[in-house]
Amino acid sequence: MITFWVSVLALSILLYVLLDGFDLGVGILYGFAGGDRARRAMMSAVAPVWDGNETWLVVSGVVLWGAFPSVYATLFSAFYLPLVFMLAGLILRGVAFEFRNKARHLPWVWDVCFSGGSLVAAFMQGSMVGALVRGLPLLNGNYAGGECSWLSSFAVLCGAGLCLGYALLGACWLVRKSDGDIQARAFRLIPTLSFASLAVLAAVLVFALNENLQVLSRWLERPYLFAFPLTGVVTGVALALSVRRRREREPFYLVAATFIAAFGSLAVSFWPYMIPFSVKINDAAAPHSSLSFMFWGEGLFVLPLMLLYTAVSYRVFRGKVGSSPALY
Repeated sequence: MITFWVSVLALSILLYVLLDGFDLGVGILYGFAGGDRARRAMMSAVAPVWDGNETWLVVSGVVLWGAFPSVYATLFSAFYLPLVFMLAGLILRGVAFEFRNKARHLPWVWDVCFSGGSLVAAFMQGSMVGALVRGLPLLNGNYAGGECSWLSSFAVLCGAGLCLGYALLGACWLVRKSDGDIQARAFRLIPTLSFASLAVLAAVLVFALNENLQVLSRWLERPYLFAFPLTGVVTGVALALSVRRRREREPFYLVAATFIAAFGSLAVSFWPYMIPFSVKINDAAAPHSSLSFMFWGEGLFVLPLMLLYTAVSYRVFRGKVGSSPALY
C-alpha cells in the first residue's frame, strides 16, 4: 500500500509539472507578447485547461497530507513563505483570467497579474526543489531552520532554471496551439530558451560539484542514473531537428520527455528517502489502516476519474486557437 501511494504522489507531481508547467510558461512569455491580439491568443491557448491542470497540485497536497503526514508537516514548516508566494501567484493568475478581457480600464494591471503571477509561482517551485536537493536543516525528523533557511544561491539558481524550463514548455505549447505570427515567434524562442536552460543546468552542476552535495554520491553509487541525462541529450537533438523542420506537435512531447527524465533522475536519486537524505518513505508513511481507507475513496474512484477528465478535456480542446481567439 505504501508503494501505491508513493506512485500516486509521484504521478500527481509529474502531471502537475507537465500540465501546469506549460501554462505557467505561457504566462511567463505573455509578459513579452507584443499587442493585445497576441496576448488574447496566448491566454486563450491555456484558458480551457488551466484550472484542471492546477487540480493536480491539490491532489499532490492531499496525498502528502493523508499518506505521509509527518513529511507534510515538515515541508510546510520549511516552505511556509515560498508556498504562500506560490499560491498568491496562482491566485493572481486565476483572477487575471476572469478580469483581463472584461476590464474596461487599466487592462495592463491584469496583464501584470497574469505574467507576474506565473513567474512567481514557477520561481518558487524551482526554489523549493533546489532547497530539497541542497538539504533542509532537520533535527529528529523535524524542521529546525528559520523562515528563510530554504533560501540560498543554489535555490535561486534552480528557481531561475525552472522558469526557463516552463517558458520553453510554454513556447512548445504555443507552437502546437497557435498559428501565424505567434507560432513563428514561439519557434524562434525555442532555441534561445533551450540554450538558456542548458546554461543554468550547467551552472547548477558546477555549484553541486563545488559544494559537494550529497546527491552526487548517488550518481556514483548508481551509474544507471546517467541514462536520464543521456535521454535529455537525445531529446534535445530531436527537438532541434523538429524546430528546424517546423514540426508543430513534436517539440512539446520532446520537451515533456526531458522533464520526465529530469523528474526520474531526482526520484531515483532520492529513493528510498521522502525528504533527502533524512526521512525514509517507510518511516514517513501513515498507518496501514489510513492508507487503506484513502485507497477506497481517492485511489479507487477519484484518481481514475481525474485521469479520465484530463484526457477528455484535452481531447475536446485539441484544436488550434485560430486567428480570432475567444475571449475568456
